[in-house]
Amino acid sequence: MEEFGTSKIKENKLSALGSFLAGKCPQCREGKVFKHPISKLTKFKEMNQHCPKCGVRFESEPGFFWGAMYFSYAINVAMFILVGFFFFMFSDDVNLTVFITTLVVLSLVTSPISFRLSRLFMMYIAAPYRSFKK
Repeated sequence: MEEFGTSKIKENKLSALGSFLAGKCPQCREGKVFKHPISKLTKFKEMNQHCPKCGVRFESEPGFFWGAMYFSYAINVAMFILVGFFFFMFSDDVNLTVFITTLVVLSLVTSPISFRLSRLFMMYIAAPYRSFKK
């Protein structure tokens, strides 16, 4: 029998949201999904093929991450709506050139974040509990 307050689950494991935001494996929530930090702009998209901790294969089938484009599209549309809301809410006369330039620059600056979030969404939502081992 277990005593009150003890658990077989490791205490240092992150919650699902915490591990998602930290870029951890969707299965064990410990291994890193991406090889390099997002600050390395030349290598931000390099992923581990398998989780370094539990060995789960991140790309469960060829073309698995093609579906991440839909999540990336949704992230960008939400960002465009938010920027448009602030532009039209806090400005009397919006210059269309400034608005479009702001959207283009913002989408280019946030593309590494959008790339990573969309792949993580795909792993956590579309295939949350896989057991594909090495």
